[in-house]
Amino acid sequence: MAFNYGVDTLTLELVNDIANGHLAAELSQQAKDKITASRKNVEFMANSSSATYGINTGFGPLCDTQISPKETNLLQKNLLITHAVGVGKPIDKAISKLMLITKIHALSQGFSGIRLEVVERMLEFLKLDLIPVVPEQGSVGASGDLAPLSHLFLPLLGEGVFWQGDQTVAAKDALAHHGLTPMELEAKEGLALINGTQFILSHAITALKKMNYLLDLADLAGAMSIEGMQGSSSPFRAELHATRPFAGIITVAERMRQFFKNSDNMASHTNCGRVQDPYSLRCIPQVHGASRNAYQHLKELTEIEMNSVTDNPIVISQEEAISGGSFHGQPLAMALDYVSIAAAELGNIADRRCYLLLEGLHGLPRMLTTSGGLNSGMMIPQYVTAALVTENKSLCFPPSADSVPTSMGQEDHVSMGSISGRKLNQILGNLEKILAIELMFAAQAIDFRRPNTCSDIIEKNHRLIRSKVATLEDDRLLKPDIDAIVSLVTTQALDVNANFPANSKL
Repeated sequence: MAFNYGVDTLTLELVNDIANGHLAAELSQQAKDKITASRKNVEFMANSSSATYGINTGFGPLCDTQISPKETNLLQKNLLITHAVGVGKPIDKAISKLMLITKIHALSQGFSGIRLEVVERMLEFLKLDLIPVVPEQGSVGASGDLAPLSHLFLPLLGEGVFWQGDQTVAAKDALAHHGLTPMELEAKEGLALINGTQFILSHAITALKKMNYLLDLADLAGAMSIEGMQGSSSPFRAELHATRPFAGIITVAERMRQFFKNSDNMASHTNCGRVQDPYSLRCIPQVHGASRNAYQHLKELTEIEMNSVTDNPIVISQEEAISGGSFHGQPLAMALDYVSIAAAELGNIADRRCYLLLEGLHGLPRMLTTSGGLNSGMMIPQYVTAALVTENKSLCFPPSADSVPTSMGQEDHVSMGSISGRKLNQILGNLEKILAIELMFAAQAIDFRRPNTCSDIIEKNHRLIRSKVATLEDDRLLKPDIDAIVSLVTTQALDVNANFPANSKL
């Protein structure tokens, strides 16, 4: 089985399967035919006396300067070289690979006018794991991700660098090693390569994959904290949430009910005098659910974008190439900023639960240690969650609300979506650490509730945590403990499924 460019529709699952090497990708005959037909249209326009933007004219504010047919190839080469001005650290190789996968898919739609052999060379890069090195900074998100995409495709010309393990190798050397010669770009091809939103898109794909797990993990961490606090399960009853049926809220409430099945701690509430738990416990469906709704919105938009044509102009026929703004990153930029808030809020409420677990309420010792005073217990890791929460808040400023004009005013409103995508992934990285610390606190609190037992799924995860981190009795260096649980989070080793029906999960 393989993914057929030009025929099949990309989904979040499929694009990640291709990136992980679990699914081969190839050009279908339909894609080849569409690419070839579009190329013929460009060649006709390139040799026409009529000016067509980006085909026989300059770019940006130089769009009124017509280029002769014999200068066309140099124009396309110059375009890549002059736009490859990215700065900062390289993005992860995995994100560069996603850029390559999604760009091939966009070009395979047959509206970009690029030659088939150029797309085939890009596919060869994928098969050989020749992934270009792309700097993280320099895109304003319109006209697409110009600087990052220029770096992505410099190796077609024998310029730039590829990843080689954790090191890099000059593109010309890597090409020679594989018996490949540098290519010469022709009319429209440079523009087709660097106009697009694949940098923004690939950061969105990366964030969605990570956040899908962290949404589930946040529910598990919250459930374990409630077990440790011997909180109430009443706020998660189906009858309550049927009266306010947001999809995310209903999903979280059902997951929490699954997490609490057959729990001795929940049974202890049968005749207790506690009326209500603090918001960070009883409002988990509302807060986590709102974040799920935001995630779902971004996922829908991302799957539209990964199946779209986002370069410019769009070649319709040999008489018409429509110059528009399909490269503008705003549709994803705004949603990425929305989901940044959603991810930050998961950390915010988790930090509040950490704080509650340290207060010494409902039978738990202060700082989760029975030897307080001499021992600080779990006091200081909550400082870390507080710091990470504040860092995430500072990262929630929406770049999509800003715009700095470029290109002598020709490109006078830009999306800044590349920054939105990068910042969301930073927030998610911080969220992993916050949830890891909550899990450490919750596991410690559950130890104080013995011999009470929790549901099978919580007991399973508690055992996994304890296999890496011992119960804290006397003070010890806690950083190794935190690092060990962070590793469980980043490798997605904790079981977050709670036997939840797959077909009803948001």
